[in-house]
Amino acid sequence: MNTTVIQKSISRQASMEACLFAIEKAEELNISINVSVVDNKGLEKAFLRMEESFIHSIDIAKDKAFTSASFGFPTAQWTEIFKQLPHLEQGFSNRNRLIPFGGGLPIFEDGAKVGAIGVSGGTEEEDIICAKYAIEKIGLK
Repeated sequence: MNTTVIQKSISRQASMEACLFAIEKAEELNISINVSVVDNKGLEKAFLRMEESFIHSIDIAKDKAFTSASFGFPTAQWTEIFKQLPHLEQGFSNRNRLIPFGGGLPIFEDGAKVGAIGVSGGTEEEDIICAKYAIEKIGLK
């Protein structure tokens, strides 16, 4: 019987680099964002806020990362889930910290979830672009 579990988690260095890369892409897109990176459990490892970013987007970015880490799939996937199973929307949409729109992505290494990133401040599409770019630039999926 196993009595312990060993899990991979994103490093603080990779977390900070991911934040910086997301901001690099945001600057390219001429938007201001907040970006949060969490470990495999959804606990924050790194956060950066661009000077002109929306204040409300701080918590949204953090909650996007938390939502994606806790479920292991992109936050945008909730839209499809709610379309297919509308009865879930009423219960889940009222859950604290659950964000059901794009901008939160899980981060994987060798098939294991090691963390997640949440970006908020642009359109859904722009947030997703920044998050994907950051994950790719740190060499993860």
